[in-house]
Amino acid sequence: MQGNKRKTQRLMEDWMFINQTGKKRPVDLPHTWNAVDGQDGGNDYYRGTCVYEKTVAKPQFGESERVYLQFHGVNASARVLLNGKEICTHDNGYATFRVDVTGDLQDENLLRVEVDNSVNQRVYPQKADFTFYGGIYRDVEFLIVAKEHFDLDYYGGNGLRVTTEVEDGTGIVHATAYTNVESLKDVQMNVVFRLMDADGNIVCEEAGSSTKLEHFETEGGRTAKDTCAVTLKVTDAHLWNGVKDPYLYTLQACLMRKEEIVDEVSCKCGIRTFFVDSDKGFFLNGVSYPLRGVSRHQDWKGIGNAISYEQMEQDMELIREVGANTIRLAHYQHNQYFYDLCDKYGMVVWAEIPYISAHMPEGRENTFFQMRELIVQNYNHPCIVTWGISNEITISGKHRADMLDNHHALQKFCKELDPTRPTTLACYAMCHPFHPVTKISDLVAWNLYLGWYVPGLFLNDWFMKFYHWKYPKRALGYSEYGAEGMPNLHSAHPRRGDHTEEYQAKYHEYMLECFARHPFLWSTYVWNMFDFAADARDQGGEPGMNHKGLVTFDRKIKKDSFYIYKAWWSDEPFVHLCGKRYEYRTGKTTDVTVYSNRNEISLYNNGKLVETKRGEHAFHFKVTLEAENHLEVRSGALTDAATVYKTEQPRPEYKVKKGKSQNWV
Repeated sequence: MQGNKRKTQRLMEDWMFINQTGKKRPVDLPHTWNAVDGQDGGNDYYRGTCVYEKTVAKPQFGESERVYLQFHGVNASARVLLNGKEICTHDNGYATFRVDVTGDLQDENLLRVEVDNSVNQRVYPQKADFTFYGGIYRDVEFLIVAKEHFDLDYYGGNGLRVTTEVEDGTGIVHATAYTNVESLKDVQMNVVFRLMDADGNIVCEEAGSSTKLEHFETEGGRTAKDTCAVTLKVTDAHLWNGVKDPYLYTLQACLMRKEEIVDEVSCKCGIRTFFVDSDKGFFLNGVSYPLRGVSRHQDWKGIGNAISYEQMEQDMELIREVGANTIRLAHYQHNQYFYDLCDKYGMVVWAEIPYISAHMPEGRENTFFQMRELIVQNYNHPCIVTWGISNEITISGKHRADMLDNHHALQKFCKELDPTRPTTLACYAMCHPFHPVTKISDLVAWNLYLGWYVPGLFLNDWFMKFYHWKYPKRALGYSEYGAEGMPNLHSAHPRRGDHTEEYQAKYHEYMLECFARHPFLWSTYVWNMFDFAADARDQGGEPGMNHKGLVTFDRKIKKDSFYIYKAWWSDEPFVHLCGKRYEYRTGKTTDVTVYSNRNEISLYNNGKLVETKRGEHAFHFKVTLEAENHLEVRSGALTDAATVYKTEQPRPEYKVKKGKSQNWV
């Protein structure tokens, strides 16, 4: 069979960027104008409209082909003009959108994109603890397809929808393909589905049969004319089993005219089942699989949101190293490439829209628009197990009745779009367990910083026990928890609010023990895997930043707290001696902490054995300080070392500056 293959032409280079003052300069994509000002907490942080222009030659295509202009992320609103004509607008800074430009192309074309991240009351997010970067920060391209093709005009989807289930070891793959053909039968066309294993061998192949579109899929301007569906059965299916075995099939749909492939679309397909039990937590493929992981923001130091595929891969490698098996992709739709990485490496995902912090009555329509784009574009990813409706929405306390009504409508909307996945919601710490918003979604979780913003780590145990007692049938998770930790700040007596690396590690030691005491939690997510920009903050002597990450913003330093998680979650043998950056210490003795997933640890100082301890995860030693101390920890062949010095006076640079610890709200 010979086919008309889709073609793409990337449009990433040689753009002219025009800032708010009218000043022009050449840039390549991805790009944000807030790469610096959105990360330093200064008054020059600009939110408004900037312009990108590019002259592009007409791409090569035949009379029987169509050309789409496709954007994968423009934050937050975009107005796109081609040769002076407005061809589309888009109000979601985190999703793919495209438009058919075939009839508007000339030999030479001026492409102009007006990008707006200004303050308004209709496009989310507007109030939150992270920087709202502006720019064309993901890929732009021409997509050239046959005149008859799989639907490309429905909320950024690719025209293919896959649902899997398992019955007695047999994998069942329900596939639906949407086309732009009025009637496939009338033009003697059909859709052939192929399911291939990881080695590319065809497991199943079957022609689809026409099916009527469900009502909810015809709303919102879907242009699909004829639709084909098929159910494929895979005997002894190889299941997608999380980080243990993230096996992926490939589902391919071919739009056929006799023996000719007119168009083709494919996606990775993971056959798996899951459910959540309010007493026993999350189950994957019928087996208990506690979700213990991290949250991720997508920005990097000096780059903002305009990160590369290589940087996404680095993020994933660090998350894999720490041993997480789940990621909350907060607080918006992330790059498709990162969802693909989650599929590939078995990361269970909580995906959500940026309906966050404050309900805006004028923004109701935008919450549905962003939710539809999130679900349509990400439905096929086996990694995703829940859709997040909102985050900390009760902070402002305004428009309560309208907010609740919107949540009920969103809940119904999500179940119509995807009846196979539960919804969830992340509640603000001060949102009490009896609040009606906490009862709307299928699952619920809390952003709780007990032991950081308020005193008392033990309050975490109290909250979990009370909630589970009061609502035994309601599945509870921890959507956020954490403490600020800066690698340059240190203390022999770490305490809440000091921003030291030592208190952050102490906090996370407690939380991991706490979660082990409450196995009914369906999920827990460290806030955050990486430090990230938060323009409204001024803390720890570095304004414009949230320092709750286990890894620094530039991804260069793994804080000590990174290794307590690795000790709990990872099977990779290691030992880590904490406090390497705490070089100068006062007093006769000092506390030394070691994190490891080995059971026996020996600590040496200046070549002499201090003590050998047996235990799990965290090992605490007391060392008598000499003028110079060469500390070494050993566990079999594993070693780690550091040198610390005894000093008479505390180092002032180890202490957080007064008046620089306020929160963002």
